[in-house]
Amino acid sequence: MRRVHVTSVVVVLLLTISASACSGPTAPPQPTQVPVAQPTTAPRPTQAPEPTQAPEATTASESPEPEFVDFDPNNFDDRSTNIDNEWLPLQPGLHWAYEGTTTERGETLARRLEFTVTDLTKEIEGVRTVVAWVVDYSDGEVVEKEIAFYAQDDDGNVWYLGEYPEEYEGGEFVKAPTWIAGLEDARAGIKMWAEPQPGTPSYFQGWGPTVEWTDFAQIDQMGQETCVPVDCYEDVLVIAESSLDEQGAFQLKYYARGVGEVRVGWRGDDASQEELELVEYVQLDPEALAEIRAQALELEAHAYEISTDVYARTSPAE
Repeated sequence: MRRVHVTSVVVVLLLTISASACSGPTAPPQPTQVPVAQPTTAPRPTQAPEPTQAPEATTASESPEPEFVDFDPNNFDDRSTNIDNEWLPLQPGLHWAYEGTTTERGETLARRLEFTVTDLTKEIEGVRTVVAWVVDYSDGEVVEKEIAFYAQDDDGNVWYLGEYPEEYEGGEFVKAPTWIAGLEDARAGIKMWAEPQPGTPSYFQGWGPTVEWTDFAQIDQMGQETCVPVDCYEDVLVIAESSLDEQGAFQLKYYARGVGEVRVGWRGDDASQEELELVEYVQLDPEALAEIRAQALELEAHAYEISTDVYARTSPAE
């Protein structure tokens, strides 16, 4: 989903990464193995080394109505879970963590987002998908945890096929706005093209009408440079994301080859004005990955109890 709102208590990876000097672009770092540990302090935002609000001279805000890309299960073979797209590599055990700020009701809060690729898979609409584990913190408190589903087609495009997000307030469960492709008119969408090109018409990243999930995107910029605490990158791809109920508001996501998403910024009438930087990029060791796997399966078990109209109609992750 374009914005993650709220989550619950989850195992958090502690890896202290010093902000690198932005003296010049270097090759993407190789992830290192780290264990999982409980956090001892609340996450703190990092100082952005450069503005994340892109120039107004782009065309994404003037894009026409987004289009659906035809989804065909026959375009996926038994390698659909081997997601090696150079802009969005989703291999089991890879873990990204982002820190920054967001605005809620006029107040600027610390934000931390963690995204981990599990070794679980799940069949959705006839396609075997990879299960990702996502945890969102606001002002040091877990406000959402989520399992999300991705697959790569035979042409190398990465598709988004749904999500089960649990939202929390004060540590208490609030709701789980679930959408799964093929159920209740929900549709899969493109998360990342194999070869993103400027001028590509805006496209839906998925479609969940019963929970008003209408995120769409457009290739905004290419060949950019950016520095974050993990490293400096060149030839960066920027994708502008929005939804049908957010007129003139765009979330800007920066992608580096071989690494994936490294920065989040904003443009326009974006009330949250979210800014995030990549502060951790690691390959989990087997023990840490097993802990994440257990957390994801626990959330799925709850999903079968909570989402009886949607998630309960899917086959279990394995």
